[in-house]
Amino acid sequence: MKKKKLINYLWLFIPLIILIIISLLNMKIAGNSGNIYKNYYLKQSIWFLIGFFILFIMKFFKIKIIFKHSFLFYIINILLLILVLFFGKTINGSKAWFNFGLFSFQPSELMKFTLALYLSEKASTMPKGNIKKDFRFLITSIFITLVPSLFVFLEPDTGAIIIYFLILFGIILIYRVNYKWYIIILLILSVFLGCFFYLYYFNKDLLIKLIGTSFFYRVDRILTFVTGDSFQLDRALISIGASSFFGNKNYIYIPEAQTDFIIAFSIANFGIFGFLVILISYFLLDTYFFHKLLKSKSIRNKMFISAFLCMFLFAQFENIGMNLGLLPIIGLPLPFLSYGGTNTIVYFIFLGIILNLDK
Repeated sequence: MKKKKLINYLWLFIPLIILIIISLLNMKIAGNSGNIYKNYYLKQSIWFLIGFFILFIMKFFKIKIIFKHSFLFYIINILLLILVLFFGKTINGSKAWFNFGLFSFQPSELMKFTLALYLSEKASTMPKGNIKKDFRFLITSIFITLVPSLFVFLEPDTGAIIIYFLILFGIILIYRVNYKWYIIILLILSVFLGCFFYLYYFNKDLLIKLIGTSFFYRVDRILTFVTGDSFQLDRALISIGASSFFGNKNYIYIPEAQTDFIIAFSIANFGIFGFLVILISYFLLDTYFFHKLLKSKSIRNKMFISAFLCMFLFAQFENIGMNLGLLPIIGLPLPFLSYGGTNTIVYFIFLGIILNLDK
């Protein structure tokens, strides 16, 4: 039994530590290239240390109590999303951060955890078995997801909203609603998207009035990414193309290299070899979480892991895809690799819960 537990820990922590080492090396290299990044290595090191401290103290928490108070965490997070609209700091067009001088805090990142926690707890207690009960579940879950999405829409933060609905999708997968609801939801989405695209192509002025200039810009960037008209993407692709199997000696500036374009920056620093190491590390983590999902016996635990997996997998595919010019740029960091305090801490909180779900 102890041997099996040791294998599971190695399965998780070896790829995790590899990603952390690559992340810190990237921050160190970035710090050497300019004063604007000189503190990134120290700050990222602190976030990782806090993350491992969270994993340690989670061993002493009763996970059942955390789920029991999930509604309270959800409400507190909603209040933080409201407050940040009034007192937050605007970065890259989004008013999404509380600035405390030495560090910043992003409530929309924390909502990924509190939403998964509350939805999995709420859904696990709701009755199912017929189309009427499934309707109650869907309406309740969609409303719980829409409330934070509305406030994040006002920031705006496109990536976070997509993640919230992916978390909801992960919950629905485990709940297994009647197939008729999938058809109904698909029809509703089709009508909504049809109206949206009609306004986008034939009445942009009205669409801008409805969703705002900043959010329209983000949507427009997603829909027009195939043109390749992006300075960030151009620099990323040039940097990747100039790299050898073990890196690129000639530094090429990439905007947002430590966050959104961390893959391009990693390839520039460590070459295709480094990219393969990153891919293998994420593959091992993904299979670990799939294993946890399949082995879990509690419906609530399955929902929580499924919600996390949907979020975790999408972040990988989207970030790597947009670095390679295959997917639109939506400003989504790569877990455990991109620079960012709140994002890093939130993923460690997820890990802390998942590691102790069996308790």
